[in-house]
Amino acid sequence: MLTEKTNIDQIEIVADWNIQVRQATVIERDGQFVSRTFHRWVLTPDMDISGQEQKVQDICNAAWTDEVKAAYETFKAEQAARMI
Repeated sequence: MLTEKTNIDQIEIVADWNIQVRQATVIERDGQFVSRTFHRWVLTPDMDISGQEQKVQDICNAAWTDEVKAAYETFKAEQAARMI
C-alpha cells in the first residue's frame, strides 16, 4: 500500500524579511520510504498569511516586527523608484 504524507519541515528567515517555507512530500510503500520531494515558497511582510499553517504564521508574526515591515516598505519604494 502506498501512502503520501506532507508536512512543513523547514521555515527560514532569508534576507531580513523573506520567510522561506519548505513542504516535504514523502511517499512510502508498506511503511518503507520510496521518495521525498520538496516544494518551496517565499512570504514577504506585505502578503496575506492567513492561509498558511499556524506555525508559519507564528514565525512570520514574530519575525515581521514594525521595524522590519518599515524596512521592507522602504526597500519596495526604492525598487519602484529605480523602475521609473
